[in-house]
Amino acid sequence: MDNRQAIGSWLSGPRAAAEEMGADFGYRGKRLGLPEAGPGSIAPIGRRFGAIFVDWGLCFLIAYGLFAGGQGQAAGNWALGILLVLNILTVGTVGFTPGKRIFGLRVVSLDGGRLGLARVALRSLLLCLAIPALVWDRDGRGLHDQLSRAVQVRL
Repeated sequence: MDNRQAIGSWLSGPRAAAEEMGADFGYRGKRLGLPEAGPGSIAPIGRRFGAIFVDWGLCFLIAYGLFAGGQGQAAGNWALGILLVLNILTVGTVGFTPGKRIFGLRVVSLDGGRLGLARVALRSLLLCLAIPALVWDRDGRGLHDQLSRAVQVRL
């Protein structure tokens, strides 16, 4: 392997290098038995970021209006607590937050059913910690989804 190939494999990442050697990863969600596209397929990363942005904005507005009284830092702290409660209540009952609904996403159990309250609470707590939500597997599931045995799918 010459230097250009070594640099090229580094730039394209380990997945591309493994695929060049013959590994077949398939599409995101194949290992979970989900369809490649359409309803029930793995939710795209961009939609998930859009949904959390909408949810965070909504929670920040609520916190600013109810608790902060004009103090921006206090509103951010309250917004995190409101985000936790919002996720537990909405994902635990209907399977999606307002942001997920706008972007056409739902959180389901790996077996396709609803998540129980304990799993929703664990998932929501890990989401509020942020780091677990930013560590993904090859199916694009965050650590918070992996530990709660959940998956975000398209509606």
